[in-house]
Amino acid sequence: MLIYYVVFFFLILRFAISLFNFISNPKLIAVRRNYTDLVSILVPARDEEDTILNLLESIKKQDYQNFEVIVLDDSSSDATYAQCRKFADADSRFRVVKGGILPEGWLGKNFACHQLAQYAQGKYLMYLDADTSISAGLINSAVHRMKIGRLTLLSLFTNQVMKTPGERLVVPLMHFLLLNLLPLRLVRLSKNPAFSAASGQFMMFDAPQYHHLLWHAQVKDRVAEDIEIVKLIKAYQYKAESLLANGYVYCRMYRSFGEASAGFSKNLLAGFNNNIAGLICYLLLVIAGPLFIALYLDLQLIFFAATLIILGRLMISLLSGQNPFWNIILHPLQMLSLLIISVMSVHKYLTKTVTWKGRTLKQ
Repeated sequence: MLIYYVVFFFLILRFAISLFNFISNPKLIAVRRNYTDLVSILVPARDEEDTILNLLESIKKQDYQNFEVIVLDDSSSDATYAQCRKFADADSRFRVVKGGILPEGWLGKNFACHQLAQYAQGKYLMYLDADTSISAGLINSAVHRMKIGRLTLLSLFTNQVMKTPGERLVVPLMHFLLLNLLPLRLVRLSKNPAFSAASGQFMMFDAPQYHHLLWHAQVKDRVAEDIEIVKLIKAYQYKAESLLANGYVYCRMYRSFGEASAGFSKNLLAGFNNNIAGLICYLLLVIAGPLFIALYLDLQLIFFAATLIILGRLMISLLSGQNPFWNIILHPLQMLSLLIISVMSVHKYLTKTVTWKGRTLKQ
């Protein structure tokens, strides 16, 4: 009987966290006040010729006026540098630089971000992934949030664009894991490093603090550098906040099930602090637990469990701007995808074969 209580306790706990997130509505909101601080928009780019112009065009359309954009080409093998160079030649607010040779002990993106900060002149450093695009009002709303919260870091979880069935089986797992495991408001409100979350797709730093403490240099060899930076900020007694982008930042991360699985397996175990036992326990409770209920309990308890799962997926989908119908219908297949990705992630970790864009990532 103990297993019944454990499974239901965890199911109710996850539902309660999802409900807390839904009620607290942790989103970046629009503001009427206009700011004029110089914002440095920093974009690390490696083989991004298919996506980066969409980002640069969306930045150019911003209503915020005082910004500079610096793209760092991280040894791309495609036309990324040439495209950005041509774009920058037509607008003095944009420039592109070549990244240096990757030093021993650094991961590529972390070193690219570290270099970008050295070129930046702004009061705020806004890091964006090259496959994102942004909407009008983002910069002003983000600056406002930094000021009123006296934040060292603001990170946004982007709205995910999905066009293929394979993407729908994997990409929603990011918000699913986030919003039914972590009360997102506690990232800012709690000093406990256990309440740490961030997305490297959008990270905005207070520039003077960044230049003083060199956040990316301190986590130079970490795969989940975004989460590790939040933990560091808490350790220094500064404030970080993570919110949902609320339509201000969009990203199509992958184009297929294979791409999405490879990408998520790179980071999944790192998100559990490389704790294989912790990941296995989570999978047993989230995937095996409902199956156990379905096989061994009566219809009333099965209906209760199914209701909690469906309502949880509904709230998470609405919060993240995703289609609730697809996430509810595809939930069993998404859980199977989570199991597959978990096995891939553990295998890559144990065999030291985590790679991304042609580089081996040491963990």
